[in-house]
Amino acid sequence: MEVARADQRRETGLRTQARLLDAALDLIAERGEDGVTLRELTDAAEANVAAVSYHFGSLKSLCEAAIEQALERYLDAQEQAVSALRPEPTLEELAAAFASPMMRALAVGGGELAVMRIVARAGIDPPQGWDRFDARFDGIRADVLRVLKANVPNVKDQDLILRTRCVAGMLNWLALAPVGARLGTKSKKQLERVLVPVIAGALRGTSRS
Repeated sequence: MEVARADQRRETGLRTQARLLDAALDLIAERGEDGVTLRELTDAAEANVAAVSYHFGSLKSLCEAAIEQALERYLDAQEQAVSALRPEPTLEELAAAFASPMMRALAVGGGELAVMRIVARAGIDPPQGWDRFDARFDGIRADVLRVLKANVPNVKDQDLILRTRCVAGMLNWLALAPVGARLGTKSKKQLERVLVPVIAGALRGTSRS
């Protein structure tokens, strides 16, 4: 009986943690970490104020955990999309894979779009400890660079990396700008038709060294 009660308390605690993280994701995505208040967050999570300290230590630690979760989810999705490319992909295929997490988030909305909005905010104002994700970002960048070098020869690596970062910045902008809300009315296939040529064109550039 005691074991069953302990298991029930553990499950209840895990559900509370999940609700707090989900609420933090939504609020940070909407207004940034500085715009989140403890009372508003706990009301949204249907939890008491003490639950934040009990499970995370502080509101700041909870927000940091939510941001880290968002970045992990984004990197998982982008790594999966880029690594699934065939051996010799076209620029259009690379563009579709690179933008896949954002296009899906725009089409689906909800928690997935909240994740991408947090990623976009983090790209503009990197949180403390952002550098612990450097290896994963570098791995994706290396895969992208390999495809770019095959499709856009005679261009310096640093210029290709700049194009990649510019495309990432454009995708982040879509998550936060009003145009993103308008694009959110489209399906992922429709978004691909609209966005992939733009992204591929940015990656292609003028092809001059």
